[in-house]
Amino acid sequence: RNTLSRAVVLLSDDEKKLQELQIDALEGETRDGVERFQNYGFTANPLPGAEAVVVFLGASRDHGVVVAVDDRRYRPKGLQAGEVAIYTDQGDKVVFRRGGTIEVTASTKVTITSPIVEISGDLTVNGDIAAPSGDVTAGAISLKTHVHGGVQAGGGVTGAPQ
Repeated sequence: RNTLSRAVVLLSDDEKKLQELQIDALEGETRDGVERFQNYGFTANPLPGAEAVVVFLGASRDHGVVVAVDDRRYRPKGLQAGEVAIYTDQGDKVVFRRGGTIEVTASTKVTITSPIVEISGDLTVNGDIAAPSGDVTAGAISLKTHVHGGVQAGGGVTGAPQ
């Protein structure tokens, strides 16, 4: 009876090697510093009000570990069987859809930090492309250094790119 319990997350400390939570396990039973185990390679910092499953080792209410946390307030719904989503409370998400499609939804922007980004298929952009520094090359033609034939200085109509 004392081995498993549902709990509500009150606070989290994400600065420790293993995240620690303050939880409310039973009515009036607040526990501080309860370690939270997460799957390797995945981490999240739950919001107050998230729900947890706590295992009390040896049925001792003094030694609990959180083995699962979920938050029904923000969980995306309507996924098909086999689909997977990573999400936040602000609506940002990555959804791995059936048929090999990955959807990324971000409310502000997506940042990729890498020395090289390779795309093996077609790229469709529905909006502007900005290149604040560097050059854009397509089919070995540089946007900065390509030349046009029959162009006169001072503006006017230019000829086709060469």
